[in-house]
Amino acid sequence: MARRITVAHSPDADDAFMFYALAQGKIGDPGLEFLHVLEDIQTLNDRARRGVYEVTAVSFHAYAYLADRYALLPHGASMGDGYGPMIVARRPVRPEEVRGKRVAVPGVLTTAALALRLWDASLEHVVIPFDRIMDAVMAGEVDAGLIIHEGQVTYASVGLHKVVDLGEWWTGETGLPLPLGGNVIRKDLGPDLLRRISRLLRDSIQYALAHRQEALDYAMQFGRDMDRPLADRFVGMYVNDLTLDYGERGRAAVRRLLALGHERGIIPQLVEPEFAE
Repeated sequence: MARRITVAHSPDADDAFMFYALAQGKIGDPGLEFLHVLEDIQTLNDRARRGVYEVTAVSFHAYAYLADRYALLPHGASMGDGYGPMIVARRPVRPEEVRGKRVAVPGVLTTAALALRLWDASLEHVVIPFDRIMDAVMAGEVDAGLIIHEGQVTYASVGLHKVVDLGEWWTGETGLPLPLGGNVIRKDLGPDLLRRISRLLRDSIQYALAHRQEALDYAMQFGRDMDRPLADRFVGMYVNDLTLDYGERGRAAVRRLLALGHERGIIPQLVEPEFAE
């Protein structure tokens, strides 16, 4: 009888693209059966803290609180190399004009929220589900919003204005990509199962990159308010060589982010990331 493994990830185009081959049976392991669960990143972070799923996407900020139970898989990361979560507002404003203001964030433990605190600790965070943030900004519920996922390529189409791109800021400060989300695996699965699952997830990403058009067809189901060229651009931003493997630059970026979060008093303990091999 096949061992059932739950794989949880966000309902957005880049994650759908990554997991296409596994979700649609293009690749597999006769001894393993995968159940795919789609939830927003705040929910995934919360459930990972309780160890609910064997394999799950999480924010790198949240990983700081999960490192005892989960290891980072060496692939599947979303990194913004000179781009990332953006602060947007209803009208054109300079970055200094939002200091001390109320900003909508997609979750306390998202990496976007951590990067925002690193950029400016004075901001008041208001947690709003990621898919409602642009509406909240438009309605004047908050002074500005921190957008993730496809909002990074669609915000201008609804009349919002970029204040600052935190990925651009981070890369300018560090020379490194901004690590946003990664896939983690529960350590209690044991080394043999961990290796088998890890290989399949890497193969799924490799398959999607090699069969881009069919994987994009599937991912389009999850691309809210995006036409095909925009979806293709968005997927290309977050599924690339760094997704297949962190490399030393990607690993250095994760270490730097967690260390700086601790140094600034945001993350209570210094966490040395553990990468499953």
